[in-house]
Amino acid sequence: MNKAFVREPDHTADYCPRCGSKGEPVGGTTLKTHLTDVQLGRITDPANFCPSPQCPVAYFDGFERVVLAADLQRPVYPKDPNAPICACFGLTRTEIEQDVREGVVTRIKAVLEKAKSPAARCTQLAANGRPCLASVQKYYMQCRAGVGR
Repeated sequence: MNKAFVREPDHTADYCPRCGSKGEPVGGTTLKTHLTDVQLGRITDPANFCPSPQCPVAYFDGFERVVLAADLQRPVYPKDPNAPICACFGLTRTEIEQDVREGVVTRIKAVLEKAKSPAARCTQLAANGRPCLASVQKYYMQCRAGVGR
């Protein structure tokens, strides 16, 4: 096929300028929790969270300005695998691994129930501004398959 008829992929501000991962849009509430006032002044709202665990970028904006994960006020998952997967209630990978080893879902179930309550502040506390449900379930399934640990 002639290359003149092949459309090049659009590379927009939605993709991390360092690793190319599709960003997850975050709003001002999330940014204010994780960034200092100085950092907030250097990045536009809305911004995106880079979900790639290997990429050093945490947030980026449409002008390709970035805030590195190492410069955040506290470690965040998945940038730091030791940070809680559930930012609201502190569930960690270690606790999920414990549930898998014990053949129960006690800790996971408790956090997922709490996540449905008004005490969950995902928009504010989660680095990507979203509930942890999908990440918790994904890691649990990886552990059960022997992949996550």
